[in-house]
Amino acid sequence: MKLAYRYILNQFLSTNLSLFGVLFLIVSMVFFIQLARMTASIEISLFDFFKLYSFMIPRILIFTLPLSFFIALTLTLYRLSRENESIVYFTLGFSPTQMGRFFLRIAGLLSAFCLLISLVFIPVALVLQKNFIDYKKTQVKFNIKSGEFGQKFLDWLIFIEKENDGLYQNIIMYRPLKKLDEKELFIIAKEGILERNEQSLSFRLRQGSVYDFEQNQTWYAGHFDDIVINTLISDDIESRTLLEYYKGISTSPKRAQEFVIYTLIALFPLASTLFALSFGIVTYRYDKGLVYLSVFLVVGLYFGALSIFYQPPLLAISLIFCVTFGLSFWNFWRKILRRY
Repeated sequence: MKLAYRYILNQFLSTNLSLFGVLFLIVSMVFFIQLARMTASIEISLFDFFKLYSFMIPRILIFTLPLSFFIALTLTLYRLSRENESIVYFTLGFSPTQMGRFFLRIAGLLSAFCLLISLVFIPVALVLQKNFIDYKKTQVKFNIKSGEFGQKFLDWLIFIEKENDGLYQNIIMYRPLKKLDEKELFIIAKEGILERNEQSLSFRLRQGSVYDFEQNQTWYAGHFDDIVINTLISDDIESRTLLEYYKGISTSPKRAQEFVIYTLIALFPLASTLFALSFGIVTYRYDKGLVYLSVFLVVGLYFGALSIFYQPPLLAISLIFCVTFGLSFWNFWRKILRRY
C-alpha cells in the first residue's frame, strides 16, 4: 500500500511542479506589468525593480499554489484512469475513500501554508512595498523631454515645449481626478523652473492660468504671476502591526475584499480536493467525462463568488468555503463512492 501511495504522489508532484512553473511565470508577467505602471513616474534601478518584485512574491504564490494543486491533481488522476491504473488500484483494495483522505491531508497542509502567506506575509509585503515606493518618490529625478506628449510626472500629465539651461517654457500640466476629495486641475504657464529640497520636488511657474474643474462640470479660471506646484512629497514611513491592519477590515471595503479573496484562495485546495477526485477518477472506456470543462467551471465559479461576496468578511468566507466543500463531497459521493 505504501508503494501505491508513493507512486501516486510521485505522479502528482511531477505534474504539479511543471504546472506550477508555468503558472508562476504567467502570473509574474502580470505583476511585472503592474510594476511597470507603478514605477512609471519614479526612477529605479534594476536591483530596485527586482526588490519590488520580491514584495509581490507572496501574492504570486497565493494565486499559483492552490490553482496548480487542483489542476495537477485532477489531471494526474485522469491520466491514471485513462491508462487503467486507477482500476488496478481499486482491484487491489485501494479504495477511493483512502485516496480522498490521503489528498485531503496534503490539501490541508497546503492550505495552512497558504493561510500563513495570506494572513501574515501579504500584509507585511504590502506595507513594505508602499514604503519603498514612497521613499523612491522622495528621490525622484525630473526626466521630462521637451516637445513630447504623453509624459507623466507623478500625478501630473505634463507637456513642455522647450527647455533652455533649466528654464522650461510654454508648460501645460494636467492632474486628472482620482479621489472624490481632490480637484481636477489644468495649468498653462509661460515659463517655469524646477525647485528641490530634501522632501519635495516642485515647479515654480510664472505668468500663467489655472483652471479648476468641479464635479458639476463647472470650471473656474484664475491668473497668476508666480505659483509653486508641489508635486510631492512625504517621507513618512508607514508602520503598522498585523492587528492594526486587520482592524481596518471593518472600515475599508477594499481591505475587506482583499482579506476575503486571499483567505478563500488559500482554502481552495481543501475545498476543491474532492472535486479533483470526482473529475479525475473515471472509467475511461465508457466515461471520458468533461474534465477540462469541469476544472474551468469550478475555478470560475469559486473565484467569481469570492470576488463578488465579501461582506461581512467572516460570514462570506465561511459560507463560500462550506458550500464549496459540501458540493465537492456530494459530487464525490455521487460519482465515485457509489460506484467503487
